[in-house]
Formats: sequence, C-alpha cells, structure tokens
Amino acid sequence: MKILIACEFSGIVRDAFIRRGHDAWSCDLLPSERPGPHIQQEVGSILQGNGWDLLIAFPPCTDLAASGARHFPAKIADGRQGRAIDFVRALLAAPVARISVENPVGILSSRIRPPDQIIHPWQFGHEESKKTCLWLRNLPLLIPTDIREIRNRNLTPSGQNRIPPGPERWKIRSRTYEGIANAMAEQWGVDTI
Repeated sequence: MKILIACEFSGIVRDAFIRRGHDAWSCDLLPSERPGPHIQQEVGSILQGNGWDLLIAFPPCTDLAASGARHFPAKIADGRQGRAIDFVRALLAAPVARISVENPVGILSSRIRPPDQIIHPWQFGHEESKKTCLWLRNLPLLIPTDIREIRNRNLTPSGQNRIPPGPERWKIRSRTYEGIANAMAEQWGVDTI
C-alpha cells in the first residue's frame, strides 16, 4: 500500500509500515529525525491526486488539547484554535479511503465528533498511561497487542510530564510509542480491511 504519515517528524510510524513492506512516507514541516522517505512540506499540498491508500495523521495538539484549556480564550480570540480545528477537518475529509487522525483528549470531541477509540501505551507493550484519541474512517479499532501493568500513570519513559517548558518539550511529548506504531502497521497495513 501507499501510505502517508502526516505531521510526523520522528519516522516511527513510517518505519513500522516500511518494515512490513509498504511504500510509506512521513510528511512534516520539520526534517525527519530518522533516515527514510520524508516530505518536508505542508501536508495539504500532497494529499490531492497522489493515490494514497492510507493516511495516518498526527496534527499538532497545542491549540486543541484539554491540558492547555486555560489558554483556550486567547487561542479562540486570535484564531489559532479555529485554524487547528479546520486543519483536522481537512485531514478527516482528505481524498483517501482509509484515515486515522490522532490527538489527545481535547476539544475535537465536541467541535468535530467523539473519537472512535481511546488507547494507551500500556495496551501495546509499554508501562505508561497516556490517553490518546483516534478518529477513524474505514479502519478497524486497534486491538491491544501486549497489555502491561501501568508503571507510571500519565508519565512516559522520558518523564515528559515533568519536562520544564522549553523549545523541545513538544517534540518529546509528541513522539508515537513504538508498540502503537507496530500495532498500526500490523493491523491497518493489510489490503483487505
């Protein structure tokens, strides 16, 4: 399959699909952290007419996540939140047969629709709790692959919830867990869904 992983600079999900034999590409405004097929540009310009079979998108959560709700009034007033919601709507409406859009708990549930599924890393071989929402089109729910005991509730191995504010904090917090990426590739990387 031809797969686009939108808003991914890490290459983690892209590489999980490549290992399973797919033509997978990541796309982000940033360069990829790992070598591999990567398009460094805004995703909207490559969604049209490229024959993608699957789109998995990780749009920025900065203006959408409930963790930043105290900043919502300012983000609404200056249009940041509206633009972020419009971006997610455009991803969900992309001309691709199968779509997954990921984001943490936030305003998308009320502004677009509730997520189809909420997952945690501990369901996919990690010992952390991090509630992650998935909005799906023509994809099955992800089935947990390796349920673990939660070692650090709402704390990732990087200690991301204890990282002080700074320019790299969002990057550390946004990387997809390998176990979740592998589950996506194993379960969604088939032509017969």
